[in-house]
Amino acid sequence: MFKFLTKTALAQTALAGIVALGLQTATAPAAQAADVTLRFAHFWPAVAGTHKRLFQVWADSVEKDSGGRIKVEIYPSATLAKPPAQYDAVKNHIADVTATVLGYTANRFPLAQVVEVPGLVKNAAQGSCILQGVYDDGLLADEFKDTHPLFLFTHGPGHIHTNKKLIKTPEDFKGLRIRRPTTLVGSMLEKLGAQPVGMPAPASYQSMQRGVIDGVSLPWEGQLVFRLNELATKHTEAGGLYTLAFVVTMNKDVYEGLPADLKAVIDKNSGKAWSATAATVFDDLDVKGRADAVKAGHEFYEVEGGIENPAWKPILDATTKEYIAGLDGKGMPGSKVYARAQELAQTCK
Repeated sequence: MFKFLTKTALAQTALAGIVALGLQTATAPAAQAADVTLRFAHFWPAVAGTHKRLFQVWADSVEKDSGGRIKVEIYPSATLAKPPAQYDAVKNHIADVTATVLGYTANRFPLAQVVEVPGLVKNAAQGSCILQGVYDDGLLADEFKDTHPLFLFTHGPGHIHTNKKLIKTPEDFKGLRIRRPTTLVGSMLEKLGAQPVGMPAPASYQSMQRGVIDGVSLPWEGQLVFRLNELATKHTEAGGLYTLAFVVTMNKDVYEGLPADLKAVIDKNSGKAWSATAATVFDDLDVKGRADAVKAGHEFYEVEGGIENPAWKPILDATTKEYIAGLDGKGMPGSKVYARAQELAQTCK
């Protein structure tokens, strides 16, 4: 049998429901609003593994560890600042955090760039361990007074990728316009006989497409992330030719202005562990980038003996010697930093 309610009873029942809902809403916990929002700028595309597997993961970790009190907004693809201006963007508080190539800011981090010299770094895991170790030893402190570094890392070994001519010997570089990421790498390419053309990685695709350059110096990660495998189909691997130094760093005033517990969150998401995480991502992307070129049927040349090859070694050794001597000549501890980097290279794997 159904029980029918009078109009008065229906009204009373509805009112009771509304009151109960109001009480429930009043007692429910409010969504935690962020105390701090960090703007994180970088130049990799949002679809890149570097963005999704490293920077976004870092942002998520910071938000989780802070209980939502720190929110991280990521601005990929150089939307807040062009690649060469990313470090200054953090220094000048256009962004709060950045991930950038140290050598994109010429002559600013010469000691940190010691890891770029030929023959020192075999992969991102080793290079990141070396660079973070040298920093943790305090040998790079003077170069990072303007910001608060969180962690440093390198990419894997850089190679030469061209669109028409496969390079097998230094003589094959003659007349070729090759993109160089930093002045140190540019010096190496010039000694090999190339015409180095300075530009950040994101500009390489359009430059090659328009015929401004004939090739690029990039790790396999860069070939994949910046789609250069679509244009550069000839690849020369010399093993340890060079690498690049990167930093994830934060505006110093923003860091110092955080309460102690939130500083602790940033500190937890800094240092060796995150340097190693970055290295894992870059080494994995190197594997995928090379596999992508193999699948596409590209042409490869592996220099026999790598950088120890007699045709290449004198030129590469001269690059290293000149760079370290140049640092020493300016009163910087170039030899000391290089010696420490070589020591770490034996223990870092």
